[in-house]
Amino acid sequence: MINTELKLHDNVFNPDALDKAATRDGFGKGLVEAGEKDSRVMALCADLAESTRAHWFKEKFPERYIELGVAEQNLAAVASGLANYGKVPFMMSYAAFSPGRNWEQIRSTICLNDVPAKIVGAHAGVSVGPDGATHQALEDIATMRVLPNMVVVVPADSEEARKATHAIAENDKPSYIRLARAKTPVFTTPETSFEIGLPQVVYTSENPKVGIIACGSLVYQSILAAEELKKEGIEVSVMNLSTIKPLNEKVVVEFAQSVDHIVTAEEHQIHGGMGSLVAETLSKYHPTKMSFIGMHDRFGGSGSPDELLEYFGFTKGGIIKHIKEQLS
Repeated sequence: MINTELKLHDNVFNPDALDKAATRDGFGKGLVEAGEKDSRVMALCADLAESTRAHWFKEKFPERYIELGVAEQNLAAVASGLANYGKVPFMMSYAAFSPGRNWEQIRSTICLNDVPAKIVGAHAGVSVGPDGATHQALEDIATMRVLPNMVVVVPADSEEARKATHAIAENDKPSYIRLARAKTPVFTTPETSFEIGLPQVVYTSENPKVGIIACGSLVYQSILAAEELKKEGIEVSVMNLSTIKPLNEKVVVEFAQSVDHIVTAEEHQIHGGMGSLVAETLSKYHPTKMSFIGMHDRFGGSGSPDELLEYFGFTKGGIIKHIKEQLS
């Protein structure tokens, strides 16, 4: 059943009754709100203002917006300098280019100096769609979580992305937020709690055999899968691990101790991503049977978002199929 303490949407099990919005939209709204709250907040973009929703901030605060053009490495260097002198800069591009192209500058100018620049990676995952494999960042969680001092957040829906934007604007740390292009159901509400570093069990069962730990759009698909599996007598619980780093190891271990099998689900490579992080943690404190839903050592492809999500098993049906195979 849904964890009612989280105040999720009343129609959470009916996707057609939910509003749909991309997490990039929630970020864009949150950035404007953060800018209204704190005059130190700035927006820097690499020629993708509309795609990243930075244009909303630009329209409201043109004096705090800087367009650097297609120069992602310079984007990181300028953001680092601004952060070093008291600003809160959000630097935006597609995740394939930032952090994909400027990882060394992020490492050496932002993380090494531990300055509060915010890296916004938009259009991550295969749900980017027809732009194809070159633009589908599937490695960014891995590359960002290994950086010292870096906070890594992967919002589950647009509303959570809005809240996460406020949170990283205020955390005084280098931070990475991973955003998607495609619209997905908004199953959380303005009243749903959010805190960096605090995983949430969004679907609970009395005697769960399987626990799904998911991030991004796969959180909602996991909820739908758990509800469907319950009708077939398979009890599943679902955790939203929106904060990849810092990881709350205690909560993750307690969740794993309540089930016989852990399944991680992410729109990312299984090597080095969120699932690897969970495996690293459980190997230390609670070794248990695990399996992984994600990209298995391959690139994405071109197609509509729905086609690609279905093809790679990132839907309710794919998750159900995976769990049944594991239990058999």
